[in-house]
Amino acid sequence: MNRHKTAQILTTIWLLSGLLVACGSAASAPAAGYNAEVATSWFDLFRDLVKVTDGFTPPVASRAFGYAGVTLYEAVAPGMPGYQSLAGQLNGLEPLPQPASGEAYHWPTVANSALAGIARKLFAAAPQEYLAAINSLEDQFVYKFRPNLDPAVFSRSVGQGQLIAYAIYEWSLLDGGKDGNRAPFPASYTPPAGPGYWVSTPPRFQPAMLPAWGNNRPFALKSGDECAPEPPPAFSWDAASPFYREALEVHDAGAGLTPEQTAIAQFWADNPGQTATPSGHSISIVSQVLREKNASLDVAAEAYARVGIAVADSFISCWNTKYKYNLLRPISYIQQVIDPNWTSSVVTPPFPEYTSGHSVQSAAAAQVLTDLFGEDYAFTDRTHEAAGLAARRFSSFFAFAEEAAISRLYGGIHYRAAIEQGLAQGKCIGQRVGAIRFKK
Repeated sequence: MNRHKTAQILTTIWLLSGLLVACGSAASAPAAGYNAEVATSWFDLFRDLVKVTDGFTPPVASRAFGYAGVTLYEAVAPGMPGYQSLAGQLNGLEPLPQPASGEAYHWPTVANSALAGIARKLFAAAPQEYLAAINSLEDQFVYKFRPNLDPAVFSRSVGQGQLIAYAIYEWSLLDGGKDGNRAPFPASYTPPAGPGYWVSTPPRFQPAMLPAWGNNRPFALKSGDECAPEPPPAFSWDAASPFYREALEVHDAGAGLTPEQTAIAQFWADNPGQTATPSGHSISIVSQVLREKNASLDVAAEAYARVGIAVADSFISCWNTKYKYNLLRPISYIQQVIDPNWTSSVVTPPFPEYTSGHSVQSAAAAQVLTDLFGEDYAFTDRTHEAAGLAARRFSSFFAFAEEAAISRLYGGIHYRAAIEQGLAQGKCIGQRVGAIRFKK
């Protein structure tokens, strides 16, 4: 009998008897005995908040998902027998407030309170109607849970969630990224100039985005360069060079996209301000899998924490690489050397090319999800159905990562080296996340 089935049986006994007695003290029903509705509902709202809050560029969004995932996990980990806090494992995370010994807690209420608390902190700049949505979602679960709980258990659970949210937010303030949404294009940064270096791109010609993000404190990596990739091909204007051939491949692909390639480029564009960004797409996949599996709260807590950490560290690692090499984008090279009238089918974002953020974060998420649910887990991704984009079917998590990665070549955003090396970089990050000891 597996641990989730055992936990469900224990929960049923607890509900029927009204109270379990362990060494003379009240005991809480385990988190495995509750469904994942609280978790999936909050992460749905986090994705909406990313989409509408000013300054939530892809790196900033990934950071929010990382802290939200850790908040959820730390809120319910005391109700997950055999699991432990991540304090002392994640960089800078000190011991967190623990539940009172021998007292009963309702873990969905703890989770609801913690996620509401961290949402108000991370998305303080959200539009007023979305700040109201945070209150509304919290109240929705309060109204659902409170009538069936002892008032002391309910109050204790709310308080524990608030303590966790406060502690995680305080931890977040020292990572170097807390103001990323306020000044994504720092005027103090001057990019290096010369052949092969990044220049701002059409049509917006924006300054470089978040050039210092790669120096932020990661969650699991030792530093932003721990999973550093190999250097890109040597820059050259020579038509016989490997670099020119990579640029020509992007040019030719963009000039002759098939309907399927166009659909792939659009499905994975995940533009900020219009979507929840690439990391939000990975979170969407987590939510879909959890709902498909009718997962319990403990499974959801571990999944969101692992994927949140993976995507957050991916953008730190990728940005560290981007501003190390400062490589120019395909559109800049192609218009200067191959075809002055060529343009990318997806708008080129305002930061250096190497490596591909889509590739890094998708592979990191795929590695984590494969570790959790298996290497042959097939699923249908319906992330953008509401926007009119058809769902896509994948035979595995790495199949989605590979398609997300190659979409950037179809979109005219990246050379092949950035895609392939980005996938390797992301897989390395996912493996580092996989080494975190969630279980005792």
